[in-house]
Amino acid sequence: MLEFVNVSKSFWTGKQRKVILDRASFRVELGNSLGILAPNGTGKTTVINMMAGLEKPDEGEIHRACRISFPLGFMGGVVSRHTGTENARYIAQLYDLDPDYVEAFCRYLCGIEEYFDMPVGTYSQGMRARFSFSLLLALDFDIYLVDEGMPSSTDVGFNQRAGEILKERLQSATMIVVSHQAETLARFCRSAAVLRDGQLLMFDTLEEAKRLYDYETQG
Repeated sequence: MLEFVNVSKSFWTGKQRKVILDRASFRVELGNSLGILAPNGTGKTTVINMMAGLEKPDEGEIHRACRISFPLGFMGGVVSRHTGTENARYIAQLYDLDPDYVEAFCRYLCGIEEYFDMPVGTYSQGMRARFSFSLLLALDFDIYLVDEGMPSSTDVGFNQRAGEILKERLQSATMIVVSHQAETLARFCRSAAVLRDGQLLMFDTLEEAKRLYDYETQG
């Protein structure tokens, strides 16, 4: 279970205070993957980072009664001057996992061959996305956090391998996906919420959330 209790978060832009959450309260239960719809610039990444513990609220409490992943695409724990091998083994130690297993898993899933033994800073954007996704799936979490959907890759083999592993993982795990497009959420989430005026408005179905979202953004 992940719960926000009267959580507030805002930033000073230099001209005005931008409110992300205003005494917002909501709960995500395990087994019920959630999609969050919000236009660009409204604080989607901030909310997902707060769920992961990467950012703290100004006020309120966040309760994490389960294992929550870092956001997909987050490279904060990866050292660019180190190789994929070195990074995979280091991350494994942080999570008290077998470095040999995590390295072998990431090496297989990435499919970047000799580049896995080169510094991550030399990777293309697509290779970095594949490496980040591989690290995410190598670790065992109850809730997986995804900011703006899956990494795009033109590698058919990677897409197939990652898709099969993700499908298997979601049989026992929960996913929270934030995006400005409902189509991104439809693949993974049954229930959904809309980030609006500092509140996360929860709906039982994605279609209900989409109706409000479309009205707010297109009306």
